[in-house]
Amino acid sequence: MEYINTLLFGIYPFIALAIFVLGSLVRYDKEQYTWKTGSSQLLESKELKRGSRAFHIGIIMILLGHAVGLLTPHQVWDVLGISAAFKQVVAMSVGGFFGLICLYGLLILVKRRLNNPRIRATSSTMDIVILLTILVQLVLGLISILFSFSHLDGSEMLLMMGWAQNIVTFDITEAAAYIAPVGFIYKLHIFLGMTLIAMFPFSRLVHVWSVPVRYFRRNYQVVREKQSEQVTKETI
Repeated sequence: MEYINTLLFGIYPFIALAIFVLGSLVRYDKEQYTWKTGSSQLLESKELKRGSRAFHIGIIMILLGHAVGLLTPHQVWDVLGISAAFKQVVAMSVGGFFGLICLYGLLILVKRRLNNPRIRATSSTMDIVILLTILVQLVLGLISILFSFSHLDGSEMLLMMGWAQNIVTFDITEAAAYIAPVGFIYKLHIFLGMTLIAMFPFSRLVHVWSVPVRYFRRNYQVVREKQSEQVTKETI
């Protein structure tokens, strides 16, 4: 079991991250025509807007929360006077709130993708697989909040923080040791999260790399209205 734990939570994260980085670079270099959102807004826009807004608000806040919560050393929280127990309650509350918003939007997008014949016809297998995988991952995350009520002292959260921070510092042994005693539901959530990272370069999610940041710094476009020439009697 120790070997499997090291393989899944000490080695696999680096494999997933390597696929994420190298796969994205290779796709950008070789398959630029596939580097797009593949928007289906022209086929249907009402449900897309409703689902996409809620999904993106929820997922962005969840990812930011995970990044700050897992990667900030607990010593920083101690200096700020924030205990592990209080941090866990805040994480459960905020994560649950934005998780439900994200779930609401995602269910609309999944229903739209599967039930609308025109959109289903233009969807690739990966489009459907990635949506369903994100849905399962999101549901696992929400379920894990319920399990967290059994240990409100923040002990499990500290273990997962230790795992994430040792992954960042490339310490496979310590990362595996931290995650070993963590409950199965959290391990499944982490494993599926790593799998999503590995799937990233092969899906339309690559458009995340192309956030139009330069749009806000570009020069104004000069637009001139075409004046119609009026012919007067004087010019005849």
